[in-house]
Amino acid sequence: MIAVDTNILVYAHRRDSQFHLPAARVVRDLAESAAAWAVPWPCMHEFYSIATHTRIYDPPSRPDEALAQIEAWFGSPSLVLLHEEATYWPTLRAMLESGKVQGPMAHDARIAALCRVNGVRELWSADRDFGRFPDLTVRNPLVASER
Repeated sequence: MIAVDTNILVYAHRRDSQFHLPAARVVRDLAESAAAWAVPWPCMHEFYSIATHTRIYDPPSRPDEALAQIEAWFGSPSLVLLHEEATYWPTLRAMLESGKVQGPMAHDARIAALCRVNGVRELWSADRDFGRFPDLTVRNPLVASER
């Protein structure tokens, strides 16, 4: 199963992003496929926060636009929302320790742990910080050499 990180979701939503077209295409392809694809719940929260943030976008997405986008993704019958399982804490703890994580990087460790305990084989992200978690395969689907 492929999981999608916040930045890909934001690029797919925001038409003013230089990465909008390729991001919209890869997310649409996942959403329309019969194969399961995933979004960690924290990425949904972060998507809403970033898309509607007045200091990030001028103008930001209106709350109703961001909510409608999330609802559209929920309409994909193959979407799996990743959440904490019984093995989440030991997995997160190990990632925090092995990745020497401090401060805001804990969010990335959380995403990596959610992917790991939910059987994700690959996380699609434009965030290079996930490289500190070698047990997680990360690919940027917006880079031509990685497609």
